[in-house]
Amino acid sequence: MGEFVRSEVDDGVAVIRLDRPPANAIDLQVGIELQEAIRGAEEADEVGALVVWGGPKIFAAGADVRAMATWSGEEVRPSVDALGDACDLLERIPKVSIAAVRGYALGGGLELALGCDLRYLGEGAVVGQPEIRLGVIPGAGGTQRLNQLIGPGLTRRLVYGGEQLDAHAAQRLGIAERVLPDEEVLAAAIADARAFARGPRQALTAAKRAIRAAIDSPGPDGIRRERELFLDLFGTPDQREGMRAFLEKREPRFGG
Repeated sequence: MGEFVRSEVDDGVAVIRLDRPPANAIDLQVGIELQEAIRGAEEADEVGALVVWGGPKIFAAGADVRAMATWSGEEVRPSVDALGDACDLLERIPKVSIAAVRGYALGGGLELALGCDLRYLGEGAVVGQPEIRLGVIPGAGGTQRLNQLIGPGLTRRLVYGGEQLDAHAAQRLGIAERVLPDEEVLAAAIADARAFARGPRQALTAAKRAIRAAIDSPGPDGIRRERELFLDLFGTPDQREGMRAFLEKREPRFGG
């Protein structure tokens, strides 16, 4: 439990909450506390999935601009490294993560959401990478992960112009997977995370790694990686249970 980031586990789901009023600005301490919370969820056997949540008013409005306005690049580096490492962790851990977004997710806030596997936005959410308006660019993976989701043309449009998108526009572009009424976002993210936590965890991990291989090594290498991950699942308890349940025409009871 950090000063600005806390994690609560319930029924297989870790909800990682940013709580740094008024805007959940992300600085070095917040980045480090995010890493600690993510690692804790990864290492906890009872946790099967994660939800990253910024509260009912705002997800995260990016970096602490007031603090870094006069810094040099080397002075800024620890803070951007801390956030970038937190995003990389979310991407790398074997458990599914969902960003539950209400209000603004801008700059580093959007980068944090992009590190998650899925993004659920409230209807009032606003997302964007406005760094260009500050004379800089995204530094914690924003250009890379946006490019993976929506391609270089749309990424250029959003980054060059510092454009901010409402929730439905973000979904149309492929940045968000679900848009819900604001008051339903967290509950929906937790419900879906709970379903993942109760599901075939080894298969979900394999799926996450196979999709990552499609991004990192597209073409024959990614296809070979997918095939090996598929074959490795045979003989696991969840594979046996899933196929047995199919043949017996019942719902599977995975180990979770």
